[in-house]
Amino acid sequence: MMTREELLQTTDLFLLDLDGTVYLDETPIGDVTNTLARLRACGKRLVYLTNNSSKTPDEYEKKLRRIGLWGEGDSVYTSAMAAIAYLSAHHAGARVHVLATDAVRAQFAAAGVCLDDETPEVCVLAYDVTLDFAKMRRFNAFLAGGASYIATHPDDVCPTADVPMPDVGSFIALFARSSGRLPDVICGKPFTVMGECVARTFGVPAARTCMVGDRMHTDIRFGNANGMKSLLVLSGETTRESMKLFSDSPDLVLDRLDEIFETCLKTP
Repeated sequence: MMTREELLQTTDLFLLDLDGTVYLDETPIGDVTNTLARLRACGKRLVYLTNNSSKTPDEYEKKLRRIGLWGEGDSVYTSAMAAIAYLSAHHAGARVHVLATDAVRAQFAAAGVCLDDETPEVCVLAYDVTLDFAKMRRFNAFLAGGASYIATHPDDVCPTADVPMPDVGSFIALFARSSGRLPDVICGKPFTVMGECVARTFGVPAARTCMVGDRMHTDIRFGNANGMKSLLVLSGETTRESMKLFSDSPDLVLDRLDEIFETCLKTP
């Protein structure tokens, strides 16, 4: 594994997962606010990279500002943004049905995606927290009819303060049973679609990029799959015991992100 100093010296872009990594619900984890400020002062670019496609980048920015984690030069990149980029590259001009919240559907439309809820050629499954039976029935019919099928991300559950909630991975399982279809493409972590999008958007080579997160099967696997460095924090889902269950290999493991400068501070 790398030392903290080696990781800092060889990283220009830090991709930061959100819940379990920099905050829990509305509470920053440890002294992460000052840690992020110090990373910025060292010239590091910070991008909040999330699979959660239930909110727009503006909604995430408002939350990060509210809890004191947003700084000058920061960005948000979501799996929905990766899906929009994939549509632009592979289905330009196609009629697209997007199963998502109204705000995220508006995000697709604002990006030039032609929304069509009657005769779509492509269906996109995002994290729609307003999902109801009518929406499920319509989406299932489009899949059964042969529309191309894109999912924003594969997470089975979304962490909450009490009981984890069904996420897009659970929806994928539902539609697999009802339509017999699995997504043709999944855009978010740990897959390479979002890795390629991040490289194009921010112009930093994978070798100078580090993915920071609390999940082995999404965050760390994403870093491994895309040739990036990866930093596992044990402030969310993964423990030192559970990480042994995965073949994925982080370059550094810390209890919390705010420990990244710890050794440096102790150095005379």
